[in-house]
Amino acid sequence: MDAMQLAVPVLGIVAVAAVTFYAVSFAEIREKSLQDLFDSEEDENGGGYKPYESSRERRARRKAEKQSKEP
Repeated sequence: MDAMQLAVPVLGIVAVAAVTFYAVSFAEIREKSLQDLFDSEEDENGGGYKPYESSRERRARRKAEKQSKEP
């Protein structure tokens, strides 16, 4: 087997792994930056906007609403 026949696929795999690593790293940096932005807005607004509600908070809210409707 020729050395080039082995080297080209290996280099291709290494290149794809490097691109994937950088893409994931940049996505995490962007996510962290957005989270820092939301946190700073909360500090400025005294609580501020929450972009999501956890399932635990949703269940607690529904349970409270249900209990308030019952006689």
